[in-house]
Amino acid sequence: MTLSDRIRAFASLGSKILATDTSAELQKFWHTVDTAHQQNSWFTAEFCRLSITSIAKSWLTHDKLQEWISLYPIQSFNPPSPKRVGVIMAGNVPFVGMHDMLSVLISGHHFVGKISSKDAGLTNALIDLLLCIEPNLGRYITLTENKLENFDAVIATGSDNTSRYFEYYFGKYPNIIRKNRHSIAILSGSESPEELRGLANDIFTYFGLGCRNVSKLLIPKDYNLSDLLRSFDDHKHIANHNKYANNYEYHRAMYLMNMVEHLDTGFVLAKPDESLGSPVGTFYYQHYTNLGSVQTYIDMHAEQLQCVTSSIEGIPNSIPFGQAQNPTLTDYADGIDTINFLATL
Repeated sequence: MTLSDRIRAFASLGSKILATDTSAELQKFWHTVDTAHQQNSWFTAEFCRLSITSIAKSWLTHDKLQEWISLYPIQSFNPPSPKRVGVIMAGNVPFVGMHDMLSVLISGHHFVGKISSKDAGLTNALIDLLLCIEPNLGRYITLTENKLENFDAVIATGSDNTSRYFEYYFGKYPNIIRKNRHSIAILSGSESPEELRGLANDIFTYFGLGCRNVSKLLIPKDYNLSDLLRSFDDHKHIANHNKYANNYEYHRAMYLMNMVEHLDTGFVLAKPDESLGSPVGTFYYQHYTNLGSVQTYIDMHAEQLQCVTSSIEGIPNSIPFGQAQNPTLTDYADGIDTINFLATL
């Protein structure tokens, strides 16, 4: 297949996802999306639909794909000897492995995907829809739920603990091995209601389970946190989700029993803490004295940060509130350019 064929296939996939037709293949896809919660209760129909429609709008258009590809030498997408690239896919949020799959296939390599046990059939359903559009791509796709075998390179996404396992088993192959990452928000106290609503989406979308979810706030010393918490009320229905509620109630009980300082909204806990990664149902906050101390904090934790959100001018590489869950094609996980990696194989 030519690069143009591959671009056309993925652009058509995006159009199909956003279409309103009643074709059998599209109905089958949406049935899997809407029932994924039966296998993984974190994968609600609302969040599964949000994820894949955001991908279709932000990535899977002819213009977006062409713009992305134009950033690299054309030979990056026409390997003389295509490789079998093993991709160990995470399962923390719906369709989380889509960017890796797209990168491998658009680069002209063979995608060997190890599907997460938490995937709930979403990856298979998406590939089935893709192959309805372009059957020839089936020659470049292998999926497994078992041990990853017969590969030339590896892209593995996991935790700090699993990364040590990945490095042991895959260290002799060309690889990208990703670890835990977290996202933070830096507030000034002058944010608009719209910006605070955007921040709330950055925190609560996908129940806060993604590396792009904001789990930590840096706030000025005189910041009124109670006003901020009231701006999150549009998300209080999240406490109706059984697993989320269990996490929230567990940590609330632990904080109360151990007399840990925290604020409680009835659906999320705010805890002063210097750590980055907060548990489900909680976010951390920390006061800062000036923007110099903020930059020092960012520099100290650069290897652990995925996103920095803020409306403050002068925060390097920050993105607006509400955009954490809308990455572009060049917002690479862990800051590692997947296309450049694949071009070296």
